[in-house]
Amino acid sequence: MNRPHMTELLEGRESAFDFVVVGGGATGVGVAIDAASRGFHVALFDQSDFGKGTSSRSTKLIHGGVRYLQQGNVPLVMEALKERGILRRNAPHLVQDLPFVVPNYKWWEAPFYGIGMKVYDALAGKYGFGPSRNLDKDETVARIPTIETEGLRGGVIYHDGQFDDARLLINMARTAVEQGAVLVNYMPVDALLKDEDGFLSGVRATDLETGKVHHVTAKAVINATGAFSDGVRRLDDPTARPMVRPSQGVHVVLPREFLPGDSAIMVPHTDDGRVLFAIPWQDRVLLGTTDTPVEHVSLEPLPLEEEVAFLLEHAVRYLTKDPARDDVLSVFAGIRPLVASAEATETSEISREHQIHVSGSGLLTVAGGKWTTYRKMAEDVVDFAITLAGVDPVPCVTRTLDIHGAHSNPQRYGPLAGYGADAPEIQELWASDPRLTEPLHERLPVTRGEVVWFVRNEMARTVDDVLARRTRSLILDARAAATAAAATAEIMSAELGRDAAWTRDQIDTFHDIAKGYYLT
Repeated sequence: MNRPHMTELLEGRESAFDFVVVGGGATGVGVAIDAASRGFHVALFDQSDFGKGTSSRSTKLIHGGVRYLQQGNVPLVMEALKERGILRRNAPHLVQDLPFVVPNYKWWEAPFYGIGMKVYDALAGKYGFGPSRNLDKDETVARIPTIETEGLRGGVIYHDGQFDDARLLINMARTAVEQGAVLVNYMPVDALLKDEDGFLSGVRATDLETGKVHHVTAKAVINATGAFSDGVRRLDDPTARPMVRPSQGVHVVLPREFLPGDSAIMVPHTDDGRVLFAIPWQDRVLLGTTDTPVEHVSLEPLPLEEEVAFLLEHAVRYLTKDPARDDVLSVFAGIRPLVASAEATETSEISREHQIHVSGSGLLTVAGGKWTTYRKMAEDVVDFAITLAGVDPVPCVTRTLDIHGAHSNPQRYGPLAGYGADAPEIQELWASDPRLTEPLHERLPVTRGEVVWFVRNEMARTVDDVLARRTRSLILDARAAATAAAATAEIMSAELGRDAAWTRDQIDTFHDIAKGYYLT
């Protein structure tokens, strides 16, 4: 998967697409996979890089949603648990089981949460990851060595899924390309094309690298831009009422010493009524999340001071080793594209179910939903799009479609396990030049050879693409990532044929981005 080849394919058949998808996050790429695997001609455009927005900024969980069970939304939980199981089967190199412990400090918590988790198990059925059970105090401490023990009575353990969101998305993009879709990053859609009757007939997209304008026709246009959905809807109808009610979620990243066990902590009820997670992830600890309504959406949302303080304050309550601001390795924010609800007074109360809207001119917009259910969302969207486009229906096949890189035993590749079946090719790169085995930075788990791989095979075009999404360096250690920017830019410049001015600009741009990820 490389960008020059994608643009060549685009130029070769600009008027031959069944569907054009706008947006390269989990939902958009999922739609591209679904449609292409049914045999339809699909083109997808993203204004920036794949997953630059919300899809790379999740809590890294593939889960049914314990909070949704508390809210009584059983259908959503059942659907998510089923999709959780399907995704683990289709992408075993990127989705793993993770045990969670709910610590109990009051007498009623053990029976209350114990019964709740048994219901969670039952709803999962054959897609379950493992049975829940009650733990005594000693077992709880053994699982969570740094748990606050004062008043601790025990805990409840249950199982959910963990993944690397951005890496899964890149593998999904490669899956879509393998199925015949054309995907291009850094090509924003800036206008919608209409026929003489006012119905959509395609899009106008501008290549940010070359400046070339493409007029791409299609039988249906699908708006899957998440938090930016209303902007695309206003290209269709400037008077369109807002559909999305954006909410910001912030995560804090800490050193592994704050949670040294192999289990995560789930706090069912924080001061603002949310579920709080402390999760071991890539030799770090991920603490999140918040739920703050925002008026404006951005590709680089910034965490608020009160959000960081909220997370650290709650961590202090549940950990014997109290994290402080100086311990934070990185902090990142994402925007949830929640569908506006007249009934909900708080964003935390808004359902995470997706909604599909079709405008009078035929623009199909999908919004809401969650990472775990991306496949089912895509199936629903393509079913709608088939009717809208007037093409012959073809059944969905993604339930059993392997995601690129799927491997039954990825752990055999050690630190390259997350690449699954691609790992041997990276090993070959390393073998071709010893310098490619050198790390970009002593605190980051990425080598120079991997940067070369990303440019050649995964459409990485900027330093940010490599350090924020192809690897997770920016959220694992923001200052280390900033230091690694120079080496990354030099490698990419050689691969892409860029000049010294491009290299300097990339370093400066990434340093500006990184400043939003560490606390001053």
